[in-house]
Amino acid sequence: MTNTTLEVMFWACVAAIVYNYAGYPLALFILSTFSQAKSDLQFLIGKRTRRQPRAATGLPRVAILLSVYNEEAVIQAKVENFLTLDYPQDRLELLIGLDCPTDSTAALLSQYQCERVKIVASSKRQGKLAVLRSLLKLTSAEVVITTDANTMLDATCVRNLVRHFSDPRVGAVSGEERRIVTPGTDPSAESLYWRYESALKFLENRMNCSLGGNGSVLAVRRKLFRLRKPSIVEDFQIPLDIRFAGYRVVYDPEAIAVEDICPTPTAQFARRVRLGAGAYQALFDNLACLDPRKGMPAFCFFSHRVLRWVAPIFMIGAFLSSLCLVASPMFFLLSALQCCFYSSAFIGYLRKRRGERAGIFALPVHFCAMNLALLVGLIQYLSGRQSLAWKATPRAAQRTA
Repeated sequence: MTNTTLEVMFWACVAAIVYNYAGYPLALFILSTFSQAKSDLQFLIGKRTRRQPRAATGLPRVAILLSVYNEEAVIQAKVENFLTLDYPQDRLELLIGLDCPTDSTAALLSQYQCERVKIVASSKRQGKLAVLRSLLKLTSAEVVITTDANTMLDATCVRNLVRHFSDPRVGAVSGEERRIVTPGTDPSAESLYWRYESALKFLENRMNCSLGGNGSVLAVRRKLFRLRKPSIVEDFQIPLDIRFAGYRVVYDPEAIAVEDICPTPTAQFARRVRLGAGAYQALFDNLACLDPRKGMPAFCFFSHRVLRWVAPIFMIGAFLSSLCLVASPMFFLLSALQCCFYSSAFIGYLRKRRGERAGIFALPVHFCAMNLALLVGLIQYLSGRQSLAWKATPRAAQRTA
């Protein structure tokens, strides 16, 4: 491989990473600003209403679907959270599917004798998606909401989610997940990343190119809740199918759900690996969504999702190509800078392993851990070793109200 080829390889890899994390958000901001200005101008000159007319309908019947494995630490708090939601009691139900838990989850749930809370036990381990499908058959609600056992919904969350379904063009609505600190976590870089992602979702929503959803707070029209094939990340695949079927997918930052961060670096990494495997499954199952003729959704899918998922490969390519060009003073410096960055990430990792805060190394260790998990997830996916069933995540016990 010639030096020229290696240089092109290096700069192409760097450009792809920089575009994904900085260039795309900037482009999205500019496009959304022009889109909003166009909408405002049309409103001012009287060519259209500021908001599209919506049918005047009452509140829909809603079913919250919850697949549960070993969740004894949080399950009571979850049920109590459901009972405090601000939504008419006769139009809201909670369906809990027990996916053969081996702890005291089932015994704790047996204490609840309430018509609005239905508990269904399976005879064998099925995985989250299979449990949700079985629960779906038990309700005739117009809207279903998927959530997680350790996710607590804001009192107005359900109302904020379902208000969008008065528009028949809306097929799914994803809420805002806020993460809280639990003992043993180092939230600084994690919080910064989630704020960054929330900003991207806000801008994509303005451009009507929201694609994925948040499985801890995702509302879907019942008739559209389906999958072409089993998926590791059904909360991404279902909204993606809905969007490319011609319906809108909405992101509502006022539909708030609160979830604790995984309490240990090991648990955080395992979760990211699973999500990484799911990301590559979503990529290879949806290559047709990259067709440029699909417009802005295809552009956002490629710029936000695909480039993010393959960033570890670009990082490896940039590092190896710069090492091959180390005889050049410029590439010697670029190689040294990369080594310093990865070394700082390793130092941050060692500090977290000792139970300390990563401090100034928080951002490098978070970035590298996220991309390493994606790389491991790719290996898991290609090897076929990633199961559809979740493993129990260590939880900090939550007190009921």
